[in-house]
Amino acid sequence: MVAALRRLLPHLLPHLLPHAALALGAGVMLLPFYWMVLTSIRPPAEIFNVSLWPIPESFAGLANYARAASQAPMARFMLNGVIVCAGILVVQVLTAVPAAYALAKLKFPGRRLLLTLVIAALCVPIQALALPLFVGLAKAQLLNTYFAQMAPFFLSVFAIFLFRQSFRSYPDEVIEAARLDGFTEMEICWGLVMRGSLPALAAFSVFSIVAHWNDLYWPMIVVSDTALAPPPLGMLLFSDAESGADYGALMAGAAIVTAPMVLCFLIARRHFIAGITMTGVK
Repeated sequence: MVAALRRLLPHLLPHLLPHAALALGAGVMLLPFYWMVLTSIRPPAEIFNVSLWPIPESFAGLANYARAASQAPMARFMLNGVIVCAGILVVQVLTAVPAAYALAKLKFPGRRLLLTLVIAALCVPIQALALPLFVGLAKAQLLNTYFAQMAPFFLSVFAIFLFRQSFRSYPDEVIEAARLDGFTEMEICWGLVMRGSLPALAAFSVFSIVAHWNDLYWPMIVVSDTALAPPPLGMLLFSDAESGADYGALMAGAAIVTAPMVLCFLIARRHFIAGITMTGVK
């Protein structure tokens, strides 16, 4: 048997090593989430216990999750997150799809320059635009509104680039036939090309929802009203300068906030992978 294993080992290693590396990477990525869930069910006396054993000495999960729900309006924070993420996603798709279609399928002067500007804009972080955006919203008296949280993200150059990569693979012959049948460019864009790129839409939706659901930087600048706080900003309410942070309730709240994103990804997993593969974005 040992001799058989020695003969098989050279053939198995090329297949086992990549899976072992992927498993190790997955373990490193999932460890913080495992620690979050573990801390959310531990009592205060065990919070700083370095043990990774999944069963605590005394279970405090119900008390931690009850405090997370009672100390702060978690349902309101989650609703705010849904409103902000949905509003951003809808406007991003409405603006990015026609722009991407024009860059992918229409021929007009300056198309290459516009594509270059789109790619260059991918390098501009929101932090670089935060001050002028804040001043503009303050002048317009729009701070502490849902619009203030959504406005800087209505135009997504990443969405334009992602959809453009997807639309390029759509057959030009079908588009020409649709034009001969009297379809307008917007009908072709939304009724044909977009319908054939639903995996790219699913992939971008996951990217957009996760990014803005987890965003703390911009809401912390433009929102001071607790009733309008999205989930990450609401988590700051668990921090008390006098008594210290309630880590059990904090991790329970973080688990509640993270759960919808995990569910969102699991539902759209196949379309997400297909969209990433189809667009060639790695």
